[in-house]
Amino acid sequence: SALTFFAVMLQVYDLTRSPFAVGLLGVAQAVPTLAVGLLGGPLTDALDRRKLVLVTSGCLAVVSVALAAQAFAGVGQVWLLYLLVSVQFGLSALDRPARGTFTPALLPANQVTAALALDRISFQITLTAGPALAGLIAAAPHLGLRACYLLDALSFAAALYGVGRLPKLRPTGSRPRLGPRAVAEGIRFIRHSQVLAGAFLADLSATIFALPLALFPAINAERFGGDPRTLGLFTTAIGVGGLASAVLSGPLGRIARPGRAMLVTVAIWGAAFAGFAVAPAVLWLTLGLLAVAGAADTFTVVFRIGIVQSVTTEALRGRLLAADYVVGAGGSQLGNLWSGALGSLTTPVISAFSGGLLTVVAVGAIGLVLPAFRLYRRQPAAVRVADPASSAAAET
Repeated sequence: SALTFFAVMLQVYDLTRSPFAVGLLGVAQAVPTLAVGLLGGPLTDALDRRKLVLVTSGCLAVVSVALAAQAFAGVGQVWLLYLLVSVQFGLSALDRPARGTFTPALLPANQVTAALALDRISFQITLTAGPALAGLIAAAPHLGLRACYLLDALSFAAALYGVGRLPKLRPTGSRPRLGPRAVAEGIRFIRHSQVLAGAFLADLSATIFALPLALFPAINAERFGGDPRTLGLFTTAIGVGGLASAVLSGPLGRIARPGRAMLVTVAIWGAAFAGFAVAPAVLWLTLGLLAVAGAADTFTVVFRIGIVQSVTTEALRGRLLAADYVVGAGGSQLGNLWSGALGSLTTPVISAFSGGLLTVVAVGAIGLVLPAFRLYRRQPAAVRVADPASSAAAET
């Protein structure tokens, strides 16, 4: 999947030479994520989650085959890339929240935080190796972007095998009726909890304002001559920083106030991207700042998911994880649009720098407006909030 993400972004830029066109990938990703994500939450709470993921993974494999086919056929149509990416992210909006329920279902509560950290290590290895490998493949004369797409399509055999070996994972308790009312129940739970609202808003401020992935091809072209291998190193540097912090994330489970800690790590994320924007054309400095951002991101994600898992009831877990996915994925896609549009209207440097500063300002405001999030203390593993009306207990 990391190979495909790199290949789509670079193919759109090669076809258009426009940061805004790359940013429009965010729209193609965000619209189905927002439309399907929240509505898909009740499905996760009502169906066997293993079977649901088998279906969504199979459909995602078909989309990957289609992306490979258009590359080998040399179609070269940006609209087709947008369409396939939209279908891909609509399916992912069902797939990812359902996968997120596997960890608390398979492990005791006191091991969930450690499991989330291990899951993050796995993600960071992918984020580290994927873009670097994609850059090498894209620069190779006889491989190029077609090989990136093809490898992703082939990898689904392993993904389907892994999910197929899991036990049945039916949700416990009463199953919700599918439809808007079930979605509204999850939204009410979030609205009544300053802790959840603060976690989601802090993450959105980071991903919308300070995630300038759409600017990477243009900044790479301006600063380092547009070499695909260098472009791959940009995302790899974020992955390296994230991997290092994930490996060292064991003590995070002992931090008493994860809300306050999350505000700090989001501020570091924003400051690192602001520094990346104005850094001179020195590769080690550019990559170092991106690595700092990646390290802060891993801590942020572990804090956010830990808070969501701690405050959420089992009956609402699918819907809350769907909301969490919409915030994480939808925010990054809107951030691509924001940074790409602002980069086209001004310059890529101004877009990345202002976004980083806005993030720092935003987390300061969240800490002031939502004191219950800032002061939230981690609950004991055995404690779970019984219903939305009692969510205030999680905020004291």
